[in-house]
Amino acid sequence: MGTVDNTFGAFLIGVVISAVLYGVTCVQTWYYFSRYFSDPWHHKLIVGAVFVSDSTHQALITHVVYTYLVTDFCNASDLEKIVWSLSVEILFNGFTGFMVQSFLAKRVYHLSNKNMIATVSVVFIVIAELVIVVIYVIKAVEFTTFTEVRQIKPLSMSVNAVAAAGDILITVLLCTFLQRSRTGFRRSDTMINKLMLFTINTGLLTSVCAMMSFISIVVWPDTFIYSAFYFCMGRLYCNSLLAILNARKGIRRDGDACNEQVSTLIERALGPINSLIDSSQMVSSADLHSTFLMCKQEMPNDLAIRIDITQECIEDKDLKRAQSV
Repeated sequence: MGTVDNTFGAFLIGVVISAVLYGVTCVQTWYYFSRYFSDPWHHKLIVGAVFVSDSTHQALITHVVYTYLVTDFCNASDLEKIVWSLSVEILFNGFTGFMVQSFLAKRVYHLSNKNMIATVSVVFIVIAELVIVVIYVIKAVEFTTFTEVRQIKPLSMSVNAVAAAGDILITVLLCTFLQRSRTGFRRSDTMINKLMLFTINTGLLTSVCAMMSFISIVVWPDTFIYSAFYFCMGRLYCNSLLAILNARKGIRRDGDACNEQVSTLIERALGPINSLIDSSQMVSSADLHSTFLMCKQEMPNDLAIRIDITQECIEDKDLKRAQSV
């Protein structure tokens, strides 16, 4: 074992940061149930389950630090022994990550128009991470000292590597499908940009934390520095889920504003045209052309193209009517 600073000191730092993030989790959970009480039952179920798992993990790592730094403070021989809660906490961190990533996998499924290749790829990584966590915990509970735990170091590295890979894959897929959803309207594209930035930020935190834990195990294998990062992963997963759910009303308001602007643009574009078409008087192609040019000046590219098509149809009808006369 290394010095106290990079062993039990890392435990303490991880628990303190995790406790701060847990406070944010509690606030976000209260906010969700107070403002989204009418949400579907499965949304409330996953929020409740994630919160319970996250709370249990916070209690377990607090027990770990209290045992080593208070209960066994004067018993140096006991510091080498593994406290039962140190092994069990990994299982609840795995449960939290599994539930949040499963929720995001469902978003990938819907946003990709039920693309099975993308969805199955995410589900495979999510399930693989949970399986590795369970195997690790089963083996870890059999050991009594930290020296023995080093035998399953590859499994510990695999947990963090697969977690980071899953977060990165989900983020890339969601951003890719959001990019394909662009409409050409400035407001709607701005909203999609916000969604992409929001997706990147939420996925980046968990993936970076997992990668830092993985790197710490490789670079400092005889210390507990990795635990300072791993202890926080559950809080970050939970807060990512709650941030996504709690941000929906703001995103909907942006979407409603976008829809109103699009409707206004279409009315402004087609209003003068419709009045000319509905008129019983003979309208020349020159008048129509000038009207289209005026309406197209403030239109997005895709709407302008549709106006061009409409213009061609009307001019064709005008030509036929002239020939019949």
